[in-house]
Amino acid sequence: MNTIVFAGDSITDCDRRADPAGLGDGYVRLVADALGGAARVVNVGISGNSARDLRDRWKTDVLAEQPSLVSVLVGINDTWRRYDSGTVTTAAEFESNYRALLTSLAGVRIVLIEPFLLPVRDEQVAWREDLDPKVAVVRALAAEFGAVLVPADTALAAAGAAADVAPDGIHPSAWGHELLAKLWLEHARL
Repeated sequence: MNTIVFAGDSITDCDRRADPAGLGDGYVRLVADALGGAARVVNVGISGNSARDLRDRWKTDVLAEQPSLVSVLVGINDTWRRYDSGTVTTAAEFESNYRALLTSLAGVRIVLIEPFLLPVRDEQVAWREDLDPKVAVVRALAAEFGAVLVPADTALAAAGAAADVAPDGIHPSAWGHELLAKLWLEHARL
């Protein structure tokens, strides 16, 4: 049976450690339900993770699962920490960390989900200056590595009122997770 590993931050995590199935209650659960047991689905998302954090735990959390497909959603914390704690991750550092993840996946199908931000507070509008170059990095890496790109930033922004999709601008509502799962399934074409 094929193994799909979802790696990322809180948007992927969704309380997976409190879930007996380890999937959480977000888009990963919805994708797993839609696949109906056609693949083994593993969620290794951890709230607060940046691309560097993923890089640090990649071997033990992702590669150890011997995946046939890896899905990655990371980047918003690389931006957010600039504004809440002054920790800056440049686009070049983000790319270096992200590239390290992908170079270890020879022979593995890759799905990259764009990090997204749907500003609901005035100060979040300025965050786009930091996030947009990171979204561009994900798009470029998807092309370079032949990965499937899930255009979450664009699609979720066009889906409706930002507060309905992601009440805090970052973490999807139940409906936002449904949109993200549908988008993932449409692009991954499993």
